[in-house]
Amino acid sequence: MQDERARETPGCAIAVMAKASIPGRTKTRLIPPLTPVQAADLNTAFLRDVADNLLAAATLANISAWMAYAPAGSRDFFTGNLPAGIGLIETAEPNFGACLFRSASSLLAAGHEAVCLLNSDSPTLPTGYLVAAATALAAPGDRVVLGPATDGGYYLIGIKQPHRRLFQDVEWSTERVLRQTLARADELALPVVLLPSWYDVDDEAALRQLIGELVDGRPFRAVGSKPTPAGFTRRLLLRLLETPDLASSSDQAARSSLVA
Repeated sequence: MQDERARETPGCAIAVMAKASIPGRTKTRLIPPLTPVQAADLNTAFLRDVADNLLAAATLANISAWMAYAPAGSRDFFTGNLPAGIGLIETAEPNFGACLFRSASSLLAAGHEAVCLLNSDSPTLPTGYLVAAATALAAPGDRVVLGPATDGGYYLIGIKQPHRRLFQDVEWSTERVLRQTLARADELALPVVLLPSWYDVDDEAALRQLIGELVDGRPFRAVGSKPTPAGFTRRLLLRLLETPDLASSSDQAARSSLVA
């Protein structure tokens, strides 16, 4: 997995905004009901499933698969946990908007015709949504593609030109992210293509939704495409649900609500 691989492949690069799994620093909004180690393990499972999803999309459209990773110096974690065929670029910036812009502009400068930035928190996202994003960006003319998240953010943003303004004056990690990004696109007079909405797994309620989908057979709505199976995540969830505690003995109420 080489950073230089972008120079070899045109078309659409889809890069996951990925963090290395570090207990106590990864998926902290899921601690509790998870322990720091369990939360880090869940992050790793998500990354593996999202990587497989990207590679599946790459067989259906002119897509190359990437991870834009942090923190600096964590490359070995990704080379040790991801399948072949995933490119790696480091993206260490002082804020999330700057990380997004650096990742997109770097891949565009390397020769890709379009770039999508994808979150790492939606392991069951339908592969068809990724293909739809790449297809929309392959059409003539500038535009932005957005995949709305149910929490008011977005799970994907796709661009054809390095529009820094799309990532400025956005209150990241709030329910205003999508609305503010749409306002930035309006300022730039950019046409917007909206994908179907999906959910991020970044809090306990969303984790319950994921368990319902992967373990209990309660699918999240999927418009025009079925969710990906997310096998790494499903197997980990089944193991976690068999443990005496998901966190500590003082978190029994949280665990009960998680598996309800």
